[in-house]
Amino acid sequence: MSENLTLDSLAVPLRALRLLAVDFSHLPAPDVQVTPIYPDRLELSFHRGLPDFEVWREALDISPDTVVYREQSDGRTRVLKASADFAGATLELTGYSDACAPERVGGAA
Repeated sequence: MSENLTLDSLAVPLRALRLLAVDFSHLPAPDVQVTPIYPDRLELSFHRGLPDFEVWREALDISPDTVVYREQSDGRTRVLKASADFAGATLELTGYSDACAPERVGGAA
């Protein structure tokens, strides 16, 4: 990767973002990241729970079998990740949600 990238070097993910804004303007707004570190990648993140992630995954026809589940922050946060090719860019979806509190069994605190 060149150290002297220009804004034009980000044309692929920016074009993908423009197309998403036109074709999926009715979907929940994500956090968006485009970076010269990965000039062909467009990242969409959802921090208000997993339903927004799922709406986008379904709209983009990303198979649920390709979604990767992880936990972070000592199991307090659930994370779903999926990726797909879209308009020449690698589109990465990431959804975050608080993990459910463990159920109490037998009245134990």
